[in-house]
Order: sequence, then C-alpha cells, then structure tokens
Amino acid sequence: MLVPKRVKHRREHRGKMRGAAKGGKTVTFGEFGLQAVTSHWISNRQIEAARVAMTRHMKRGGKVWIKIFPHKSYTSKGVGVRMGNGKGTPEGWVAPVKREKVMFEVGGVSEEIAREALRLAAMKLPVKTKIITREEVGGESDEG
Repeated sequence: MLVPKRVKHRREHRGKMRGAAKGGKTVTFGEFGLQAVTSHWISNRQIEAARVAMTRHMKRGGKVWIKIFPHKSYTSKGVGVRMGNGKGTPEGWVAPVKREKVMFEVGGVSEEIAREALRLAAMKLPVKTKIITREEVGGESDEG
C-alpha cells in the first residue's frame, strides 16, 4: 500500500478541487494512459486495487506507471463522538486528482490488452476516466 514515509503535519486542510490539473496531462512514459475526466480524492487502497487489476490482466507483461501518490491524510471522528473537541484522528491517505490528470500509464503490450487493462483499472476508481494514447495528446510529429 502506498503511504508517505513522513509528513510535516499529521492533519491537513481538505483543500479545493477546482479547475484542471496544472501538470501531468500527457502520456510521457508508456503508450496508453488513463486520464481523469472528473476530480476526486483517490485512496491508497483504490490505487492498489487498480494496479493489481492491470497487472493481472496483462499477465505481468509490459510495464505500469502510477503517476499519482497519496500524500494527503484525511481524518474522521469515531462513531457516537459529540461535536467539538477538535479535529479527528488521521484515518488514511488520499491522492487529490483533478480533471485531465493522467493517473496510470501502460507500455510494452498490444493496444487491445492495454485498453482492457486500463478499463479494468477504471472500474476500481471513483472518477470518470478516458483512455488516451501518446499520439492524441502532445505527441510531436514532423508534419509540414
């Protein structure tokens, strides 16, 4: 499971999820990528479930790049705890993903295997996604 080695502060503000991602919008390492269409928090368990689904379908061939990391802690109070008394205890880790961010990339396998692996990974995530290729977004070509 992905967790940070250490953090400066145990508890963080929730933050905003407005707008599109600033970077990481293109496929840089592999040939195919899974791009978020909506914004959401993605937990470390969801990232791991998506990774396992992809690697199982590809039968451990090719390579998978995970381009998001759960560096933000989220807190929750216990059931039946009264209002007040400060912020709750850290409960888990999430990666805040804004729209247009490429979360996973796949390379070294055929197109149909890559698309099916990314489709299976998308089923494990709480965001709407689309599969993009290296040529679609930011691919340099020597035309003209």
